[in-house]
Amino acid sequence: MSTENKDRLALRMKPDTKRKIDQWYKAAGCGSRNQFVERAVNFYVDHLAVQDDSGTLPRAVLSSLDGRLGMFEDRLSSLIYKHAVELDMVMGILADSYELTEEDLRRRRTESVQNVKGTNGRLSFEEKIRRPDDGMEDEWPG
Repeated sequence: MSTENKDRLALRMKPDTKRKIDQWYKAAGCGSRNQFVERAVNFYVDHLAVQDDSGTLPRAVLSSLDGRLGMFEDRLSSLIYKHAVELDMVMGILADSYELTEEDLRRRRTESVQNVKGTNGRLSFEEKIRRPDDGMEDEWPG
């Protein structure tokens, strides 16, 4: 191993630290104690750099998460679009079938907002059909 491109560094350490180096440098695949210490210092510096990077994740993990989130976003957008199309169809059918007044629409919107809040968005068409239409004072079954 050539030492011409390396700087000499005087290092003092506790006997226990020297014993650990002697015990582990060959097991780590290092040809010398110097190589082991250099690898250990580089590893620790890289560790500090990752922690000092404003709490961000390593680039490989961040890239993987971005990819997964992008796929999730695309799938969710597609499902929301399909849901909006189906909802528009239902609203169009109802609007064509019934002549509702502005007051009917306001009352229905108020009731619907309460239903969604009361069920945390877990609405069931079957429950809506089974429920007697006694007005808004009845609690939505959840």
